[in-house]
Amino acid sequence: MEGIFKLMDAFIHDYLLEQIPASSPFFLEIEEYAKQEAVPIMEKDSLHAMLQIMAIQQPKRILELGTAIGYSALRMQEVLPETEIITIERDEDRFSVAQENVERFGTNQVELVLGDALLDFEKLGSKGPFDAIFIDAAKAQYEKFFDLYSPHLTAKGVIYSDNVLFKGLALDELPEVQKKARIAKKNAQV
Repeated sequence: MEGIFKLMDAFIHDYLLEQIPASSPFFLEIEEYAKQEAVPIMEKDSLHAMLQIMAIQQPKRILELGTAIGYSALRMQEVLPETEIITIERDEDRFSVAQENVERFGTNQVELVLGDALLDFEKLGSKGPFDAIFIDAAKAQYEKFFDLYSPHLTAKGVIYSDNVLFKGLALDELPEVQKKARIAKKNAQV
């Protein structure tokens, strides 16, 4: 019986993915680059869900922790063209690619910061307050990010985070994922 449920889950997931509108050629190119270079970007279903919620929330200022190559920041910008997005990345190579992608997209609403979100929190916090904070950086540090940055939210601000359930690993009882699972469960409750 368990096999039937897994098959059904896969069928439903595939169906839902088919309902997500296709990416523009610009974003398809970034998606392909990420795949070829093994750069982690958001899964299509998670990204689509987050963007739908943000479209309802209408944040005016977003802080993103973990730029990578700028994919999610630019996807947010696409849905919220008037929104100011400040995003930080510590990897210099990825930061350079993000700069190129932001330039090609043609926006001045995305501010890229080269730095470490744990070390540069005072500099980033001073750019607040933020209507939304998107955490998509070192998964083991989510709890620290939450504690450091949540005071910089507006009264109705929202914290979004990617990979909260770690593709199901948060449900695993193995000792090596227990700490990550606790972090994921804490963030999921917020």
